[in-house]
Amino acid sequence: MRNSSTFNKLGIWKGGIQSFIFALGLFALVLSVATISRFYSPSSIINTESLCKSANTEMQGGGGIESSAANKTIQAVIRKIEEEMRNMKDAPAESAALRYNTFLADILRVLKSAQVPATQFEMANLDRVVHPLAKSSEEAVEPANYFLTEEIRKYVKIKPNRLGKQNFMGANGTFTSIGHACFSMKSDLQEYMDYDVGDICKDDWKLAQKLMVHGCDPLPRRRCFSRAPKLYYKPYPINESLWKLPDDRNVRWSGYRCKNFSCLASNTSKKGFFKCTDCFNLTHHEKPRWIQPVALDPRLNTSADFLIPEVLNIKPGEIRIGLDFSAGTGSFAARMREFNVTIVTATINFGAPFSEMIALRGLIPLYLTINQRLPFFDNTLDIIHTTRFLDGWIDYMFLDFVLYDMDRVLRPGGLIWIDSFFCLKHDLRNYLETFKILRYKKHKFVIVPKLDKDDDREVFFSAILEKPPRPF
Repeated sequence: MRNSSTFNKLGIWKGGIQSFIFALGLFALVLSVATISRFYSPSSIINTESLCKSANTEMQGGGGIESSAANKTIQAVIRKIEEEMRNMKDAPAESAALRYNTFLADILRVLKSAQVPATQFEMANLDRVVHPLAKSSEEAVEPANYFLTEEIRKYVKIKPNRLGKQNFMGANGTFTSIGHACFSMKSDLQEYMDYDVGDICKDDWKLAQKLMVHGCDPLPRRRCFSRAPKLYYKPYPINESLWKLPDDRNVRWSGYRCKNFSCLASNTSKKGFFKCTDCFNLTHHEKPRWIQPVALDPRLNTSADFLIPEVLNIKPGEIRIGLDFSAGTGSFAARMREFNVTIVTATINFGAPFSEMIALRGLIPLYLTINQRLPFFDNTLDIIHTTRFLDGWIDYMFLDFVLYDMDRVLRPGGLIWIDSFFCLKHDLRNYLETFKILRYKKHKFVIVPKLDKDDDREVFFSAILEKPPRPF
């Protein structure tokens, strides 16, 4: 019969080997988790839908910074190792047990040295990065937890300043933004942000514009190179470019029905859009506009079009800079340039390359939807012009928001030029009441029938309105 102490020693030896293997595997697992956490946030491998539905769970609240997640994991392992080491003190002083205890101490030292130092943001809240202006942690929502594509997750997270100090703008970090509707268009946005960093972007401008038009605006920035025409030729000199169709080779024609400017300028081709169908016809349709009367009503001998010289004479020498928020190719800006007035043209590419056309004419395109706040500071512009864009399709309350935003950026004494606003006759009174809310001085005002249809249910009205001083 073998000595019982031999069995005890053998049991301790086997237990030590098993514990050694367990600790070694645990150490490898911790290092793997810490390494992955440096590049991917922990919640990117779990179902983000369940996180959004369980707003009170710790996992959702802990979106945070990657290093915080790594620190929490390492701290949990440290606690388990320290507990195991305390238990080992009561074990028999055998050589295997001593070696196991020494091994755990070495692991503990390595783990403690591997902890990522917390930044100023993390020290404030180790579980998550809370927006500094949030009044309580309940109000802080981590939008990154809603998306699966890693690029959009990285983009929307708060980026603390590297030096832990406020920057010149008075903020402790960079707070990137996306439109609220992006959350309703999750799959489209993730498709848009699914690309290889540093590579050429996909030819997905139509997807981007779809997102913008439906409220996912602003879009996130991307870390890929935008596609360009295969052969880009230098644009025409400014003395030629204003009233000459650009070179077809300077536009990417993917996604358009017409594949060249001649098609867009033709009166017979099907162009794929219905707004501003003639505005690529620079010679016959665009060039006379705002310089000579067009579209005269034969019964009233009047037109909804005002002429640029008579509008500028309302404020001689005062109109220098402004915005054209219209469906067009920049012809208003081109004409105003001839009167030494700088106009920025806001447009989108609804069925044709409007932005490229404006730029190739030597003018400034502003790629902007009607959904977005105007990107100008208060009381800065001399004139805002809009034609055949804010029309009878627009909701009354939304028009209110648009007009108040125009009032915000227009300086006191500045002009709003409502150019050929069309609507149904029975809606006219409501729209006029909306414009009256601004309490602007009326310089010019006209209402004429809309003659491009057989019935007479629609009308045009145009107005030149001046913003009052409002000293109080």
